[in-house]
Amino acid sequence: MTMTRLGRPTLLGIPFDAYSSYLRGAGEAPGKIREALRCDASNSWTELRVDLGAAGAFEDAGDLKFAEKDAFAAIEAGVGALIEAGKRPVSLGGDHSITYPIVKAVAKQYPELTIFHFDAHPDLYEEFEGNRLSHACPFARIMEAGLAKRLVQVGIRTINQHQREQAQRFGVEVVEMRSLAAYAKLKAAGPVYITFDMDVLDPAFAPGVSHREPGGMSVRDVIAHLHAIEGEIVGADVVEYNPVQDVAGVTAIVAAKVLKEILGKMIAG
Repeated sequence: MTMTRLGRPTLLGIPFDAYSSYLRGAGEAPGKIREALRCDASNSWTELRVDLGAAGAFEDAGDLKFAEKDAFAAIEAGVGALIEAGKRPVSLGGDHSITYPIVKAVAKQYPELTIFHFDAHPDLYEEFEGNRLSHACPFARIMEAGLAKRLVQVGIRTINQHQREQAQRFGVEVVEMRSLAAYAKLKAAGPVYITFDMDVLDPAFAPGVSHREPGGMSVRDVIAHLHAIEGEIVGADVVEYNPVQDVAGVTAIVAAKVLKEILGKMIAG
């Protein structure tokens, strides 16, 4: 195993789902993903031949503690503290709204950020049901604040006219599900942030999400695209796993697999 010059990947649980527009439950995900990651049904090796069980491969900073009304400030501060300590945050959500305060912290240290976003939904609404911080809006907030120079969205299959106009406004590179594979799009010069919404997967592979959208990626599709990423991965998140909606823990195991391969990619470089 070869460590890059970048800091050690460090897990951070963010148990927040108050801005989910349909179902609650994603706030219970961090512990379930950790449990699946440690499950003896598999081992600690990733497909890139990185042993996550090796001493110092990654760290776990536990879950953030915050009051709901102070959540975004606490998330930004907590992620920022990890970065200042020389670590690379890998956040476990939580609904997708948390990506906005996370990226605010990451962008302070890493300007010219490229975001690779895996999702069934573009999450580009100007506002949703009166909430500009909804989990349907984080990438509108990120792009209007100039926090990323490039946003590439992979696996999209629910985009409406408003969000098409938003994507055009912000110069978002939208790769719809019908246009995969998209390996060439996942190459960047400079810092890269990965945000992975579990509903990019077809519900057959990941039923435990709040918004099931048929016609999605397989687990193998996902792994192939994660492995194709080129750039300096400075942070990541895995969001929108909803244990309340899961079936026999299947989605927890898939989320842990996604997490393993992201960690392996970050470590292998």
